[in-house]
Amino acid sequence: MRLTKQTGHAIRILIDCAEAGDRLVKVAEISSRLDVTKQNVFKIVHILSHAGFLAPVRGPSGGVKLALPAADIKIGDVVRAVEVTHVQVEGASTPRSKDKSPGPINVLLDDALAAFISVLDQHTLADLAADSSRQVRLGAEDPASSRSSSRETSRKPATRATRRAR
Repeated sequence: MRLTKQTGHAIRILIDCAEAGDRLVKVAEISSRLDVTKQNVFKIVHILSHAGFLAPVRGPSGGVKLALPAADIKIGDVVRAVEVTHVQVEGASTPRSKDKSPGPINVLLDDALAAFISVLDQHTLADLAADSSRQVRLGAEDPASSRSSSRETSRKPATRATRRAR
């Protein structure tokens, strides 16, 4: 199963709100922290609000926060809210039959998708937020990680061929 970027962004937005606790988080803050455009964050926040995961507060001092405790938000529920969770293969039912029953391939794929999401249901937003904050703390304390990140940021000058291609 391949999830869309939107689902990844949705989970990261929820983790960001979980780490903020009861504090309201502005969309602009989320956008800059997660390096996602404001338009995408607004779109995803709208979806997550309608699904009941986020509580939006309007106005100049507004923002968003979790509508439920992080431990009550299952990752499978988030995926169901953001992704299409039904598979339909065109022409999978027998072409001569007039009934609209799903073909065997559709049943198989729906069962596989249900199994995939049931694994995600075993994990909560609190699990991911705890793992995320633990990785941030470890990264800040580990001198090896800062050395590798400084290596990644130093780039060689562009060659003549790539400069011409631009």
